[in-house]
Amino acid sequence: MARSTVLVTGMSGLIGGALRSHLAARYELRALNRRPVEGVPCHQADVADLEAIQPAFKGVDAVVHLAASVGMSAPFDEILRANVVGTYNVLEASRRAGVRRVVYASSGATVSGYERDMPYRALAEGRYDAAPAWTPLTHETPVRPAGLYGVSKVWGEALARHYADAHGLSVICVRIGHVTAEDRPRSPRDFSVWCSQRDIVRMIELCLAAPDTLRFDVFFAVSNNTWGYRDLDHARQVLGFQPLDAAETYR
Repeated sequence: MARSTVLVTGMSGLIGGALRSHLAARYELRALNRRPVEGVPCHQADVADLEAIQPAFKGVDAVVHLAASVGMSAPFDEILRANVVGTYNVLEASRRAGVRRVVYASSGATVSGYERDMPYRALAEGRYDAAPAWTPLTHETPVRPAGLYGVSKVWGEALARHYADAHGLSVICVRIGHVTAEDRPRSPRDFSVWCSQRDIVRMIELCLAAPDTLRFDVFFAVSNNTWGYRDLDHARQVLGFQPLDAAETYR
């Protein structure tokens, strides 16, 4: 049986590298990247240029869209080009090419503005005695983005909803927690929002394998963190996602 062909944008990044390591044996992987990715068929182009990226989508079954300008200090022009225009271009190129599904790398930054208020502020600061109880934020909680980066990810989710409704493209949005190069928590906040590399790879793999009837959805992706405030029940019920790691292991 032929393996599904999956195009990964931004494969040279941290999560892209983890995906390549774990999924290369099960999928025919391709890369859409600004610089070469050794050992993988790679179409070099900027996601901000629709016509330049279009050839990369030919014959592709699914797309994992990771390419983005990240970080709270990124200038608006960069966010606009990479995250707003780039996300539109990836979805539009997918539609034109007849791609079955797009897995969109959204972010917990869509809701991390809640960390301004208690009890989520205390959780993010590691002051657990000040947060004896809290209500997890779910995919149905109103968004509260932190910074222009978070705002751009809210835009991406809204655009994904539009493409699912208007064009029948299956788009699954994954609100990724903090994935680190060390693959362990680095700060007090990480004990709330950390996601291990194998947990994010597992989540994306489940999104790729989900039935075609899953036209659109939004899931949080974090590890099984004792002090986490982002809901995992929805991903568990719909996708069968069970985190394998936990931040508390690294205390």
